[in-house]
Amino acid sequence: MEHVQGRIFRDFTIPGVSPAERSAMYVAVIETLAQLHSLNVNSLQLEGYGIGAGYCKRQVSTWTKQYQAAAHQDIPAMNQLSDWLMKNLPDSDNEEKLIHGDFRLENIIFHPKESRVIAVLDWELSTIGHPLSDLAYLSMFYFWPRTVPMISQGSYFQENIGIPSLEELISIYCHCRGINSILPNWNFFVAFAYFKVAGILQGVYSRYLLGNSISGNSFQFANVVQPLAETGLQLSKRTFRTTLSQIDTTRELFIQTRRGQEVLTRVKFFMKQHILPAEKEIIEFYVQNENSVDKWKKPSVIDKLKEMAKAEGLWNLFLPAASGLSQVDYALIAEETGKCFFAPEVFNCQAPDTGNMELLHLYGSEKQKQQWLEPLLQGSIASCFCMTEPDVASSDATNIECSIQKDGDSYVVNGKKWWSSGAGNPKCKIAIVLGRTKNTSSARHKQHSMILVPINTPGVEIIRPLSVFGYMDHLHGGHFEIHFNQVRVPATNLILGEGRGFEIALGRLGPGRIHHCMRTVGLAERALQIMCERAAQRVAFEKKLYSHEVVAHWIAESRIAIEEIRLLTLKAAHNIDTLGSSGAKKEIAMIKVAAPRAACKIIDRAIQVCGGAGVSQDYPLANMYALARTLRLADGPDEVHLSQIAKLELMDQARSLRAKV
Repeated sequence: MEHVQGRIFRDFTIPGVSPAERSAMYVAVIETLAQLHSLNVNSLQLEGYGIGAGYCKRQVSTWTKQYQAAAHQDIPAMNQLSDWLMKNLPDSDNEEKLIHGDFRLENIIFHPKESRVIAVLDWELSTIGHPLSDLAYLSMFYFWPRTVPMISQGSYFQENIGIPSLEELISIYCHCRGINSILPNWNFFVAFAYFKVAGILQGVYSRYLLGNSISGNSFQFANVVQPLAETGLQLSKRTFRTTLSQIDTTRELFIQTRRGQEVLTRVKFFMKQHILPAEKEIIEFYVQNENSVDKWKKPSVIDKLKEMAKAEGLWNLFLPAASGLSQVDYALIAEETGKCFFAPEVFNCQAPDTGNMELLHLYGSEKQKQQWLEPLLQGSIASCFCMTEPDVASSDATNIECSIQKDGDSYVVNGKKWWSSGAGNPKCKIAIVLGRTKNTSSARHKQHSMILVPINTPGVEIIRPLSVFGYMDHLHGGHFEIHFNQVRVPATNLILGEGRGFEIALGRLGPGRIHHCMRTVGLAERALQIMCERAAQRVAFEKKLYSHEVVAHWIAESRIAIEEIRLLTLKAAHNIDTLGSSGAKKEIAMIKVAAPRAACKIIDRAIQVCGGAGVSQDYPLANMYALARTLRLADGPDEVHLSQIAKLELMDQARSLRAKV
C-alpha cells in the first residue's frame, strides 16, 4: 500500500467545485464502479475470495442477526423489512462479481486537480457477490428522507447543481458494463441498502450505550434507525424506472427539472391506473352514507391508494424540502391531481394540511415539528386552520377578534371561528388558530399571533358543519364553525412568537394560494373534456352540438382561457422558485383572481352543453362549480387581491418613471 495524494469529499454534493466538474466527478465514480464489476474473477485468481452464489440471502441473514443482537428497542419496520427482503430475493442471486461492499463517495480519492478517480479506500467488506448491491449503496442519497440528518453531515440531494440523475448514473454504469439498463429487482437492492445502513447505525448506538463507541455523534443514531427502515419498506414497494426518460420541451418557457418530469409521468400513470377508476366507487360511498354516522369517514379505497402512492414515492410532493421538486415542477403535477376531487389527498397534498405543514416546516419549533409536523407528513393525522370569524369581516384580517392571552406558562384562547376546513375529518387532531394577543405595538399587523390547539383540548366546541352550495364536502372533512371557550394550551404551543401572526400567514398563504390555482387548471381541463365529449355525443336540431357555432366558440374560448391561466400559474411558480413568495406577490394575486374566474366560466359552459344532466349527480360539474366559485372567496376574495395588484402595479410604474427621469 502506498500514499496517494488527492481529494476526498465526505459531503456527496462535493462543495467548492463547479456544476460541470461535479458532474464529471460523478461520471468518473460510476465508471470506476462499472470497471470494478467488469473484472474477471477467475483471471484474477480470486475464486476463493468469497463464498459467491447466494450473496443476497447471506447478507440479509447476517445483517438481521447483527441488528437483533444490537437492538435496544422493538422497531417493527426493521422486522418487516427483513422479512420482505428474505421473501423477495432476486432470481440473479447466483451472480458472482468482485464487489467493494462499502462503495460510497467518501471512500473515493480524486486527483488533486482533475475530475478522475485515482484510488478507492476501505476494502475490508469486499467479497464476491452481487454487483447491484454496490450500485444501490452508492445511490442511497437520492432517496434519503429529508427528516433524517445525513450521516456525513452533508446536504440533501438537489437538482441543478451538476449531480447526474439516478437514471443517468445507471445508464452510464450499464453502458460501461455492456448490460441492459432495465435492472430487475432494483427495489430489492435499494431497500437492502437502507436495511444494511440501519443495522450498522443500530450497532454504533449499541456500542455507545456500552461505552465502546469512538464516534462523537453516536447517541444521535437511536432516532435514525426507524425512519431509515421505514424508507426501506417504502422503497421495497416502489416501481422503479431505471432507464432514461425523454425530456419534454413543449413548455420551454418554464422547463421542469428531470426529476419533475419523471414524477409527473408517474403521477399521470398512477392517476390513470388507480385513481380515476376508483372515482365511481368513492362517489357512491358518500351518496350511500350521506345521512349516516359514517359520512365523515373515508372509504377504505382511499387508504389503500394512499399506501400505494407512499410506496411509489408519490408523497408530500407539495413541499420542496421533502420532495426535492421546484414550484414549477409541482405546478404541473398539481394540475394533474386537480382533475379528480380526491386525488390530492391520495398524495398527501390536500388543503388545509399542505398549508399547515408548510407553516410548521418554516416557522415551527423543533418540538412542534416533532409532535405535529412529522405525523402530518406521514399522513397519520390531519389538521384544520382557524382564521375566519362569523362576527367580523375577515377579508380584513386585522378585524380578527379571537383572543390569545398569556396566563403564566399557558395561553388562553377565546373566540368563534368558522370555515375551519377539515375539522370533521376523524383524523383531525390539531388546529392552528389565529388570534389577537395583547401587544403594546401600535402596528396593526403586529397584534395577532398563531397558536397550536389540539382538537381534544377542553373548551374546544365543534358547533356545526357549513354547506357549500348545499354540499357538505365530507371527503375533505367539511367546513366547520368552532368555538373556543377558555381553551388553555401550553405557552410552547405559540408559533414563532407574539405578534408574528401576519408574518406567518403571508408565508403560509403564498404557496397555498398558488397550489389552489394549480389544481384549478386541472379542474378546468376536466370540465373542458366533459364539454367536448358531450358535444360530440349529443345531437340537437339535426346536428352534433359541436357543430353549433356557439358551442364551438365555447370550446375554443375555454382552451384559450386554460392556456392563459396555466402560463400565469407557471410564471407565479417560477417567480416563487427564483424570487421567493414575497417577490412573487403580484403574480400570486393575479392568478388567484384569474384561475377561479376562468374555471367558473368553463364549468358553466360545460353545464350548458350537458343540459339538465350537468347539474345532476350524474356529472361532477355541479360540485366542480361549487368548488371553483368558493375559491373566489377562500384565501381572500377577488376584490382584496385586485386592490393588492393595483397597488403593486402603481408602485412598479412609479419606479419605472423615476428610473426614466
